[in-house]
Amino acid sequence: MTGTAEQAKGRAGRLARLMPAGPSTAARTPFVLLVVLLLAGGLISLLLLNSALNEGSFRLTKLKRETTEVTDEQQALQRGVDSYSEPDALERRARELGMVPGGSPAFLDPDGTVRGVSERATADPSPVIVPTPAKSEPEPLAAPTAAGSSPPPAAPDPGASMTQTPTTSPPTTSPPTSPGR
Repeated sequence: MTGTAEQAKGRAGRLARLMPAGPSTAARTPFVLLVVLLLAGGLISLLLLNSALNEGSFRLTKLKRETTEVTDEQQALQRGVDSYSEPDALERRARELGMVPGGSPAFLDPDGTVRGVSERATADPSPVIVPTPAKSEPEPLAAPTAAGSSPPPAAPDPGASMTQTPTTSPPTTSPPTSPGR
């Protein structure tokens, strides 16, 4: 047994001679460089990712603004279409083109008989109604006359200008006052 112990001591001695006696820095250098490179690569990749996200955010903001502008334009166009499609506007444009309302229609039954009596469309002298501008203040109610009824308002003249001002101004009244003030 003493032979094997001596062999182990001899072998450990030879291994101890192969290893340097002082602390070794050569083995740590590649590990430290690897860690530094990994950290630097991670920071650079985070910086690139953050830049890409900011660019996407700016693009999203620009697209939202463009969407809002296009939506506003579409709504304005839809309002224009709706104003041209109103019955009053259609009737006015038809009268400008010389069209007149149709008379009473006649219908054909499936067996070929005519139901109803058709009439020829004639141009009746119905005036074109000119829209009046909205007034900024409401008109006061007319005071009743001695007979208890007010005269009917005058019909607007279709040939009159829309900017014509009334000849009489409405009476002004002062607000009621309370006795304590």
